[in-house]
Amino acid sequence: MKTQRLRDLLAQDKCHIMPCCFDALSAKLIAQEGYELTFMSGFAASASRIGAPDLGLMSYGEVLDQARNIAGAVPIPLIGDGDTGYGNAMNVRRTVDGFARAGCASVMIEDQLAPKRCGHTPGKAVVERGEAFDRIRAAVDARAALREDGHDILILARTDARHEHGLSEAIERAAKFAELGADILFVEAPKSEAEMREVCGSLPGPKMANIVEGGETPDLPNAALHDIGYAIAAYPLTLMAAAMAAMTTALRGMREDRRENLMGFGELRERIGFEDYYRISSDYDSASR
Repeated sequence: MKTQRLRDLLAQDKCHIMPCCFDALSAKLIAQEGYELTFMSGFAASASRIGAPDLGLMSYGEVLDQARNIAGAVPIPLIGDGDTGYGNAMNVRRTVDGFARAGCASVMIEDQLAPKRCGHTPGKAVVERGEAFDRIRAAVDARAALREDGHDILILARTDARHEHGLSEAIERAAKFAELGADILFVEAPKSEAEMREVCGSLPGPKMANIVEGGETPDLPNAALHDIGYAIAAYPLTLMAAAMAAMTTALRGMREDRRENLMGFGELRERIGFEDYYRISSDYDSASR
């Protein structure tokens, strides 16, 4: 089970590098390159699916469909971005239930005011403590109900309170999330290595760092992140930025009849899965027998 595999990874004395995906193909590439887990980046998924910024424009149904397609394409654990839970506490319960049944090993629930914003962009605001805690309480209750029904999922609890209320408030919220039963804690956008150390030193259990190239949190080497105390280092935009740079370069080159830095057609087919399809489908070719 992917959820148990994620538990096993979190139990290791290691900071896991987690490239974030935005669709089934990017997730397959992550798995093919040997990474042990991935996260569906809301920023990148919104850009990929609807060509719009991650400002609460994608609906619950669209996000769930994207997560289901990704989870079905890869053997590694997927953490889904459940945003604010898409409404009140009852909506949070439905969101957690839906992500578990879609195949996610974990779902992130955050304390931003809806419509949410990407963590490293202006205009973020968080709900008051009571509502934030109710969201995580509802998520944990949904997890318990799922287990009774033979399903399982981990709760990744995120706070964006650092931006508006300071680091102490963010740490206090995250500590309460852990007390309520969250499995993984995520304090978004600490602004220095000292703040990152304070986060990890103050909170129990596995913690996740969010590394955005050019963002507010220091882009430290993996060994340093492990030393600080992180169990996961998420890279939400690395693949999206690389893909967009490569595509725009290719498009500009086509005007001058240039085709540069392209993956070979054979490797392209192999990575997408054509050869596996042909190999498996040959077992059902009765006419050739």
